[in-house]
Amino acid sequence: MKKRFLYLVSLFGLMLAVFVIQKPLFMLYNSIFSHDCSLNDYMMVMLHGLKLDATVVGYFTLIPWLGLLFSVFFCKMNLRKILLPYYIIIALFVAVIFVVDTSLYSFWNFKLDALVLFYLDSMSNAMASISVWFIAFRVIVILLLSGLFLWLFLKITPAKFPLVRSVWNKLTGVLAMILTVFVLFVFIRGGFKESTANVGRVYFSSNQFLNHSAVNPVFSFMYSLNISENFSEQFDFFPEDKRREIFNGLYPKGGEQTVRLLNTDRPNILIVLWESFSGTFIQTPDGEPDITPNFNRLSEEGIFFTQFYSNSFRTDRGIVCALSGFPGLPTTSVMKLPVKSRKLPSIAKTLTQAGYKTDFLYGGDIDFTNMKSYFYSTGYQKIVADKDFSLKEQHTHAWGVNDDITFKHLFNEIVERNDSLWHTGFLTLSSHEPFVVPYRRLENDVTNAFAYTDECIGQFIDKLKKTPAWDNLLIIFIADHGCCYPANVATHDAVFFHTPMLWLGGAVDKPLKVDKLVNQTDIAATLLGQLNLPHEDFEFSRDVFSSVYTYPFVFFSFNNGFGFRDSTGVSVYDNHPDKVISEEPAPNPERVEKGKAILQTLYDELGKK
Repeated sequence: MKKRFLYLVSLFGLMLAVFVIQKPLFMLYNSIFSHDCSLNDYMMVMLHGLKLDATVVGYFTLIPWLGLLFSVFFCKMNLRKILLPYYIIIALFVAVIFVVDTSLYSFWNFKLDALVLFYLDSMSNAMASISVWFIAFRVIVILLLSGLFLWLFLKITPAKFPLVRSVWNKLTGVLAMILTVFVLFVFIRGGFKESTANVGRVYFSSNQFLNHSAVNPVFSFMYSLNISENFSEQFDFFPEDKRREIFNGLYPKGGEQTVRLLNTDRPNILIVLWESFSGTFIQTPDGEPDITPNFNRLSEEGIFFTQFYSNSFRTDRGIVCALSGFPGLPTTSVMKLPVKSRKLPSIAKTLTQAGYKTDFLYGGDIDFTNMKSYFYSTGYQKIVADKDFSLKEQHTHAWGVNDDITFKHLFNEIVERNDSLWHTGFLTLSSHEPFVVPYRRLENDVTNAFAYTDECIGQFIDKLKKTPAWDNLLIIFIADHGCCYPANVATHDAVFFHTPMLWLGGAVDKPLKVDKLVNQTDIAATLLGQLNLPHEDFEFSRDVFSSVYTYPFVFFSFNNGFGFRDSTGVSVYDNHPDKVISEEPAPNPERVEKGKAILQTLYDELGKK
């Protein structure tokens, strides 16, 4: 068995080395982007890229592993001859991916993905701007590389293995092979954490070229194949003219500011996304008075939006809604589609262009649902996550670092900053299942978890008020999405999406209660409007204090369904049976039509990105 394992380890190591060496070659070829890269940048690219390299090699090793398993029983089989067709396919496939990815990057500025397949049926147009010699040279390189890879694979593959004679040795050999495939699946999955292998896992820098260089091109291509859909063909409720007629005017642009909320147009900005923070946890007609006493108190000191609605039902969707002004989708997550999410506008990107330094804090696994890819692609220059805390702190909650620790870290960061302008995003996590926190004030575990985060917020704000940082600070508290509390609240109920928003800090001009309907996606345009910064690229975000905001409504989506609320009431539509499942206080076909037009437009726009 020793010879078998030596072969498998050698094959795994060889394939891994091939992917590692590809990275500096990719960077050197695209020298227009890498001319400022240091030796350390090259090393970091190769080091971080190992995560996805190991995943791809794990997949590629499964067939040879299967051959080894059969060789335990059929020792006369010629493994080299059996694996030859597989080696040829892998060698040619990897060579083509390497060359095409490296050659196209300077044209596309992103890693190879399924987009290349859309050009195969119009190859003449796709090649119109490149010469015959350009193609011929790369074909030769592909043939040479595939030949080299094939030779290396065959070189380390024994034709035959020693005979396994006894039943006991065969049994132990099979058990050892089962243990080996378990290790391979760990590599394939990307470890034991909640997040599985995804493109964003290897992102480590605010320099997108370095992130792209670290991405395994085979993984990028195969991953995009797995998630690629023709989104523009989905939810075609209306002919294009009808859709445009209904949709036009729902998200108006321009106009003049009708209310000034801030005493400065260049505050430092902290956006806190409170995990699952529903309006049922605060002192409102829908909520309970004693769960979040600190938030209730602070809502009297700042600008409190009483009719604020989240757009979606999951964290990965809610973050995009809030920070990019792109509504949540009922059947997919834009954050999980790096090829799409990198093209979204974002608050961080606009603020960076205005001279702000940006960073994001999350006490959990930043690789979960491609978060890291999204944050770096949309303008965040630095990310602090669970791995930046001590090993003990990383396990204070089932999802990572508890909120008291991350709020303490955030406070220390803020008071020590010397930057004149900064923006920080912060996602809490303690108010998440299993709702186990180091705090006990309420008997119910769910409400007690929110009471705990509320206590963390109260202490954080009270300390921050005593520092000079408070004077030029705007803090925006919002939820990523709602919570099914009480238990009879479902994710398609309007009350689930009714969440709080509070603007607080020394930059706030005076306390104010805003009773107009406001969506989570409206944060971007409303905030940037107050800063006198452009926000026209946020197509689904409205400045709710603009003179053109004359038709307040909110749109929200759940699993394959949507809701629409305006002054006439709320309609909830389920796409599974294609029917309205809830209307209050009375049916209104116009609400449903507008919701359908928004959903159709969303998928059309996603298809274009």
